[in-house]
Amino acid sequence: MKIRVLPAFILLISSGLYWQYICYASAVGEPWDADAYWTIWYPVSLVLSALAGFLLRSRWGLAGIIVTVAQLPVMWMNNGTGPLLVVGLIMLCGLSIPAGLVAMLVDRWATSRR
Repeated sequence: MKIRVLPAFILLISSGLYWQYICYASAVGEPWDADAYWTIWYPVSLVLSALAGFLLRSRWGLAGIIVTVAQLPVMWMNNGTGPLLVVGLIMLCGLSIPAGLVAMLVDRWATSRR
């Protein structure tokens, strides 16, 4: 894959900070519990996924998946482990599909312009 470990790690940390800010600003334990998650925060994460896909040139939208799955450590730190963490992981897998597609499409668009 074209994506390297250090840029992916930096993306994971910065995405985690983004999701943690959402939890802090909304006073919730999980990012999707925020009132504006579906109207503001998740669409912004799709834009961040597109930007990450453009900058990192990842294949198969890996950058978008990293941006979305970075919610898991935030949920774990805020709420701890429990039976619903598995449900959260399954939900994150579903939420990462659009983000991965956006990052992949932007990556393909950027490479086709060369």
